[in-house]
Amino acid sequence: MQCKRRWLPSWQRVELVDWCLGEGLPRRQAAARRRVSVSTVQYWIDRYRNASDAERASGAWAQDRPSTPHRQPTRSSDELHDRVCQARTRTGWGPRLIASELGIAHATVSRCLKRRGMSRQPPAPREAVQRFEWPCPGALIQNDVKRFARFSSPGHAVTGNRHRTGAEKRQRVGYEFAHSAIDDHSRLAYTELHRDEKAATVIGFTERAIAFFAAHGIIIERWQTDNAWTYTHNKALAALFDSHGIRHRTIAPRTPRHNGKVERYQQTLKREWGLGQRYRSSDARAAALPHWLHHYNNERNHSSLGNRPPITRVRNDLRQNT
Repeated sequence: MQCKRRWLPSWQRVELVDWCLGEGLPRRQAAARRRVSVSTVQYWIDRYRNASDAERASGAWAQDRPSTPHRQPTRSSDELHDRVCQARTRTGWGPRLIASELGIAHATVSRCLKRRGMSRQPPAPREAVQRFEWPCPGALIQNDVKRFARFSSPGHAVTGNRHRTGAEKRQRVGYEFAHSAIDDHSRLAYTELHRDEKAATVIGFTERAIAFFAAHGIIIERWQTDNAWTYTHNKALAALFDSHGIRHRTIAPRTPRHNGKVERYQQTLKREWGLGQRYRSSDARAAALPHWLHHYNNERNHSSLGNRPPITRVRNDLRQNT
């Protein structure tokens, strides 16, 4: 019976040679064990015999050989490869622009860059992660806003069904905004839902958030936000901070990681409250927010707090942290 051609992994090639040359097994029996032809067994025995001592020691003789021809008369010269790579290094351009400058085909430039390992620009080095935590509750409060879509029936995020009727598309129910403030040390959080993020809304939320933290014995020293206009050009908000002796800080532009704790809290807010249950409508979701917030602050274990809820880090007495 004629055996079908079968690909062998490298360890089975080594095994075939060991059977025949080490144990003295006939080639026909070794071929029957691996269900390959006798010529295949002989091929790998010849590969082993013709290999150098270094190739035998490393097992390189049993690896697949590249299918690239030894001679390629139509391949681009090394000088052309150098010109393409120099243009790439000098300009950072892609194959299309380099081909226009050098007057060669776009595909030629792509192949040259691929052969030299320059098809993609190396990624920019990332800054080292710097983790920080202020030493006591109230030393820093991080503040941010997250937008949530309103809905009159459960959406595809929880049902998996993206079909909507024409009437549902015409409703235009809009959005609501979750204004959140979180204490950097204890992770105690406060969140309110509003229909906008205008200056008056921000001032009202900030006043109630300050009162919330004060009710837990937290005296706020710094309040950190992003560079939104409603924070940086809000005179009434600045007066509110002055009246409470709070220093307003803003993060560097386009660096939300500096407000990382509230950003991470908003991910948890979306996953566990916003999408955690199947609500009948956005009004039902809003009604569940106070209950979830109490669970987050008093019952839910926080991994960065040693698997304890945030309330356990709140200062209840001026001389004692619980």
